[in-house]
Amino acid sequence: MNDSDHGRVSVVIPARNEEANIARVVRSIAAQERVVEVIVVDDHSEDGTGRILEGLKAEFPCLRLLRAEALPAGWTGKAHAVATGTRVASGEWLLLTDADTEHLPGSLETLLARAESENVDLLSVSPGQETPTAWEKSVIPRVYVELAKRFRFEDVSDPASPAAAANGQYILIRREVYERAGGHAAVRAEILEDVALARRVKGAGGKLLFLPGAPWVRTRMYPTFREMWRGWTKNLFLLYERQLGRVLGKAAELCVLDLLPAGAFIALCIAMASGRGGAATVFAALGCFFFMLMHQGRYARALATLGFEPSLANYQIPGAALLAILLLNSARVYVRGGKVNWKGRHYPTKDHT
Repeated sequence: MNDSDHGRVSVVIPARNEEANIARVVRSIAAQERVVEVIVVDDHSEDGTGRILEGLKAEFPCLRLLRAEALPAGWTGKAHAVATGTRVASGEWLLLTDADTEHLPGSLETLLARAESENVDLLSVSPGQETPTAWEKSVIPRVYVELAKRFRFEDVSDPASPAAAANGQYILIRREVYERAGGHAAVRAEILEDVALARRVKGAGGKLLFLPGAPWVRTRMYPTFREMWRGWTKNLFLLYERQLGRVLGKAAELCVLDLLPAGAFIALCIAMASGRGGAATVFAALGCFFFMLMHQGRYARALATLGFEPSLANYQIPGAALLAILLLNSARVYVRGGKVNWKGRHYPTKDHT
């Protein structure tokens, strides 16, 4: 490694049918300081992704465009595309990021400086989420609040804790650490390749730093309900470590703490409006109301810590209902076996661990 490469970053972006996003991510990341190259791996796109990238090459000399070879057996598409890009990367650091992200000005310089000052081997952030539609406002914040309980930032960042996680939308990793961990070849069959990579790094003694990322990166994960349904079906059961009891327990918790009080409150109000029930009904309705109010307040505070608008707590109840359904559907798909569908490819649901 030459001295000129010290502290410089090679960015690797896998892209498959990303014509709606690719220009935004390239422009936002190419403008960052300490970027030596932006390597975009076109993973057999069937839309205008390649054409847009060719047009951007004249605008950004640091842009390198690769085309992935045919997907080998036993690999996921993303893992193969990232491995293709990292093989030709030259920077001391690798930034692995998704095509649907936008990197805010100065974000890389800030996060890289923190990684270097704290001697971190892998830094990952959970990007701020754009949620323009009602169903996104309901589901996306709720999922991330629950994931923050499953993978606490403090635990992941604590070298003494066995907890390990990363968000594949933004992984900043020392090249030597990435190669020592086996790179994406070592996690080639993993649907949650980001979490698997973080576990390998931490298991080998590497230091992780996991942060809420709204001040630096943002994304809109699923622009359609169908994509959201497929995406969380693919991921949720794995995020709960394939443990059916945990998934069922979380679904039951959502029903008991969110849906049941709301249903009881509505039923009690109907009873009062129809003249049935007495003081006990009134007190029960008030109890449900205040419980819902306190529970919503806790949810709003949790949203704020992740960079969401606290007002999204107004979508708490439909979010709980949708998340419970998604959890059960993800469990159904994995328990029954078969395959999950993502970006036109089908992946087996069997355990690769």
